[in-house]
Amino acid sequence: MVSARYRCAACGNLTRFDVTLTRRTRRFHHYTVGGELSVDDEEVLSEVLEEVSCRWCGTAKAVEELGNGEPR
Repeated sequence: MVSARYRCAACGNLTRFDVTLTRRTRRFHHYTVGGELSVDDEEVLSEVLEEVSCRWCGTAKAVEELGNGEPR
């Protein structure tokens, strides 16, 4: 699961981003006798981060991933 922190170098945003990713999963679906679904287990088989764009100014080119030790 994507859990990185981001910063927009264009406007300074640290809190609002649109993250587009493709995820392939295997899930265990458990249906009740009444037909209600609950997902009891989910395994992420692959995940590809396609784009992160700033929700405030709309740019994707200026978004930087914050590494460990960066201020939050």
